[in-house]
Amino acid sequence: MVVNEELVNKVKAIFGLNTYEARIWVALLMKGVATAGELADLADIPRSRAYDVLESLEKKGFVVMKLGKPIKYMAIPPSEVVERVKKRYEETIQRKMKEMESLKSSELLQELEKLQKSGSANIDLSEKSGAFKGQQNIISHLETMLKEADKNVYMLLTESFFAKMAMVLKPIFYELKSRGVSVKVIAPINEVTAKYVEDIMEYAEIYDSGELRGRIITIDEEEVMIMIFDEKEVPSAIDVGIWVYAPALAKSLNQLLEISIQKLKPASQALKELGL
Repeated sequence: MVVNEELVNKVKAIFGLNTYEARIWVALLMKGVATAGELADLADIPRSRAYDVLESLEKKGFVVMKLGKPIKYMAIPPSEVVERVKKRYEETIQRKMKEMESLKSSELLQELEKLQKSGSANIDLSEKSGAFKGQQNIISHLETMLKEADKNVYMLLTESFFAKMAMVLKPIFYELKSRGVSVKVIAPINEVTAKYVEDIMEYAEIYDSGELRGRIITIDEEEVMIMIFDEKEVPSAIDVGIWVYAPALAKSLNQLLEISIQKLKPASQALKELGL
């Protein structure tokens, strides 16, 4: 029997194991019951490391040590391992969330905020720009941009990007309305996006984009975020957003979007035509 290297790599990635742990566990699944020496040979790892690796796997809930001599090991069924790993991840996430929540009122955060403010004072406005890779990072920065908006926000969004923005940033749209910030969104309105439109139309003016396509966000006629790829052609992990502080560009884009809005259907009309 030979351990499947492709399977080992998948196990490493999904279950968070190192190479030796993944090789030993896969080998044990193949063997059923085996000694540390047998597993070392089958997994092609040094015998001197086998016991350490098996002890680690035992602590993580992947194997069980059988009583008797010689000492043998048996693999925990993969379906049970999935539940154990899931529970461990959930506990880790909850612990990290509590740690992050406690940081909000900590001296450490206050000290870091002071450092950031002192550093920001030295930044020339023309240097406020950057590129963000991956939709998660793009949306996180958009959240920061929106929280700092004082006057107006314009958004031209595609179907899927609008859905993601509506799901993640709904509380931000509510906050913007409560602060009197004007938010205008241009996005496709159809059977897929209708529920997201209904979720946020109370907090923003939404218009059906029709044939208009793109992903552009402007904030207060000062900042602009433009996604440079067609998201249908690239995975979300390598999507790229360009953020710039460019008042002249932002004002021009706002004017163009405002002209477009005059020709577009408001959300109420678009939803009515869909029978919703």
